[in-house]
Amino acid sequence: MSLAPALLEILACPEDKGALYYLKAESLLYNPRLQRSYAIRDDIPVMLIDESTTVDADEHGRLMAVIGDAGIAPTFS
Repeated sequence: MSLAPALLEILACPEDKGALYYLKAESLLYNPRLQRSYAIRDDIPVMLIDESTTVDADEHGRLMAVIGDAGIAPTFS
């Protein structure tokens, strides 16, 4: 199952309030500005800063490549 389009249109990073990228295959939302990912568990985004994961430069590069290769758009613009 995937997140509803209406939900994706309003999801923002709880820290910087910016748009996120939804990586469905990896069950996460990603904020490249802060290099932080938010897990999606049981089709529910876990949007708590304390439960987010800060990724290193290699993982950031990999996620950005996935986003670019798949043409993933941000949750809003």
